[in-house]
Amino acid sequence: MKVILKQNVPSLGKAGTLVKVNDGYARNYLIPKGLAPEANEKNIKLFEHDKKNILEKLAKEQKDAQAMADVLSNLTITIARKVGEQDKLFGSVTVKDIETALKEKGYDINRKMIVHAHGEHIKELGEYKIKIKLAHDVETEITLKVAGE
Repeated sequence: MKVILKQNVPSLGKAGTLVKVNDGYARNYLIPKGLAPEANEKNIKLFEHDKKNILEKLAKEQKDAQAMADVLSNLTITIARKVGEQDKLFGSVTVKDIETALKEKGYDINRKMIVHAHGEHIKELGEYKIKIKLAHDVETEITLKVAGE
């Protein structure tokens, strides 16, 4: 089945392109999520009419994400936890804790945007670099300091 991408889809292509995908992928994922309509004559004509607006919207979202990345790249957040022997934490620092700390600082970051290489939980004191994916091609890192109470 041929579909017209309304948004950038990492595994398929950029918004505004016509791509051929498996019927099941189109019917069960792309079309219900509003990522791509089927490429019939009516949809192609509608898309050509709306293409300029869609591309401008995507460019604005990309620009906003890059501006947010520039601000976040200098950000350091500190999370305090109780500490036991050998600087091990009672419990751990999770992605949800990082999300909450960012919201307290006024940044609306969803926990699905937070990616870090230390697994799901941080269990030791220290300083960590946390990657945040703001848009398809826009990523940044913040510094997380885990301190003892």
